[in-house]
Amino acid sequence: MFTGIIQSVGKIESIQNKGGDARIWINTGKLDMSDVQLGDSIAANGVCLTAIELKSQAYCADVSAETLSLTTLGDMQTGSAVNLEKALTPTTRLGGHLVSGHVDGVGRVVDRRDDARSVRFIIESPAGLAKYIAMKGSITVDGVSLTVNKVDGSRFELNIVPHTLQETIMHQYQVGHRVNLEVDLIARYLERLLLGEKAAQSGSGITESFLAEHGFIK
Repeated sequence: MFTGIIQSVGKIESIQNKGGDARIWINTGKLDMSDVQLGDSIAANGVCLTAIELKSQAYCADVSAETLSLTTLGDMQTGSAVNLEKALTPTTRLGGHLVSGHVDGVGRVVDRRDDARSVRFIIESPAGLAKYIAMKGSITVDGVSLTVNKVDGSRFELNIVPHTLQETIMHQYQVGHRVNLEVDLIARYLERLLLGEKAAQSGSGITESFLAEHGFIK
């Protein structure tokens, strides 16, 4: 588990193709690696990765074919910058929100504009994730815990303050940039709980007819 508070911006040192999946080395920049052990989790752009080799300022991780295809890690090249966060501990301050490091989908930046010293972004999510994104709710973008300002269909707006721009890779975002998205954990589990016993049925899911049948809409 993570908090979505980025601790360092690192860089991809190397990517080695392993016949469909990959092994990557990530330089961890200012991240304190003194307490990291083999097998620990470090999130890179919101993707939970397991450290299989360690250096004083770098770690190595295997990335599966599924992760490469379902996240932006498949877009990475040597030198690409990544947001880094070590897994939380029982004494970690939960400054963001609970983040699993399991990416739900890839979104796309569709607008960027300055707003005083902040920058406003509009990001388009995959259609299947739109129902989990609510105004003033939490969303994780490339591992960064953020608050949704506005929602319009599958698009949502973020206001990014100068500190976040400086301490993450978000200052690099331009229109068309692809980002990893993780929706709020509570929203995902709430949907499953609403299904009740129907959750055990193959192909079950929340539909308009299901909501009407159970009195949630008229």
